[in-house]
Amino acid sequence: MSRIAYFDCFSGVSGDMTLAALVSAGWPAEALTGLPGRLHLPDVDIEVRTVRRGAFAARQVEVRPAAQKAHRHLHHIEAILAAADLPVGVTERARAVFRRLAEAEAQVHGTTVQKVHFHEVGAVDAIVDIAGALLGLVDLGIEQVYASTLPLGGGTVMSEHGRIPVPAPATVQLLKGVPVRLGPVEAELVTPTGAALLAELVADWSGPPDYRLLASGIGAGSRDFPEHANVLRLLIGEASGSGPARREVAVLETSLDDATPQVLADLNSRLLAAGALDAMLAPVIMKKGRPGNLLVVISEVHDAERLAQLVQQHSPTLGVRARIETRLELPRKLVRVGTTLGEVELKVATLPDGSERAQPEFESVRALSMLTGRPIGEIAELAVAAWRADRPGDGAENASAVPSPSKKTD
Repeated sequence: MSRIAYFDCFSGVSGDMTLAALVSAGWPAEALTGLPGRLHLPDVDIEVRTVRRGAFAARQVEVRPAAQKAHRHLHHIEAILAAADLPVGVTERARAVFRRLAEAEAQVHGTTVQKVHFHEVGAVDAIVDIAGALLGLVDLGIEQVYASTLPLGGGTVMSEHGRIPVPAPATVQLLKGVPVRLGPVEAELVTPTGAALLAELVADWSGPPDYRLLASGIGAGSRDFPEHANVLRLLIGEASGSGPARREVAVLETSLDDATPQVLADLNSRLLAAGALDAMLAPVIMKKGRPGNLLVVISEVHDAERLAQLVQQHSPTLGVRARIETRLELPRKLVRVGTTLGEVELKVATLPDGSERAQPEFESVRALSMLTGRPIGEIAELAVAAWRADRPGDGAENASAVPSPSKKTD
């Protein structure tokens, strides 16, 4: 069984609606209100209250930061996330969401990711919204996220740059490849933060598999529309079956015989940082007997065009081959275990026979190794032993583990 979350975006999605829906579905409000302390953000107050939207009693979340300096850039936000007291997986996913936001804004304004600035108050709101949403999903044990078609609203809204059309230009960039529709009201229903979160989290927009419903939550938007209830509904369940799940991914390929090793290494790093599920290089013999490299990138379908453009921009290639393939995935989840040296994250996969296999997450192991000075292999073995000890009984008959830490994030 794998635990899934389905966002029923009846009235769109925003960061605060997502937080509210998670609290309504069972995430402790205290975990949310204590988040500013874990982020080391002073003078940030979070209020969680119950309101009514149409026929629904719903939770509402308001993040109230103190006004400070004018702007933050992406590297400032990444530094805040790096210093935060959060699980490594949450930190890395939050960085990926903010990079999506920065890339969308850079595209809209014709600038670079490094030069994009986030308005100070909005940046604090977004940091709490994004880190909180990702932490809430982890705390609730969510392994896969699905969402409905997004209603975008319509009309215009005021922004820092004056009046702009709905959906906002950055939202349009973020939702490329995502099923959307206009209406049903003249208002902004999907915010850039909400769009970036779902674009990062939702792997398959065709809908969730059959599942057993466990919990639900209702998160309220800030406005109260007379035409319909302005709420985000969250359904949490366990997907039936323990075998591999099927979903579509994009596979990008290009052959390179005129790129230096330095360029190839840099390109691989850029692709992974930009959200590729995997990026690999294999030596090949090309036309005229020239030695070269085959670059293979696996990505979400809606990221394929963006990553292909990145390959074209940062390599000598003139073209990228793209195709859609089916991937069979084992259900997996992230768990944290305590060792004598500190906490470590592991990825636990459920095998077709119902047994589980654990593998330490490399970045978590490396961080603890840097902190303690102990070898990576020793920490990985301690983590696996702690995971086995936490299981009912001795776990030997229904558990296996890979002691070397995993570098993959997909």
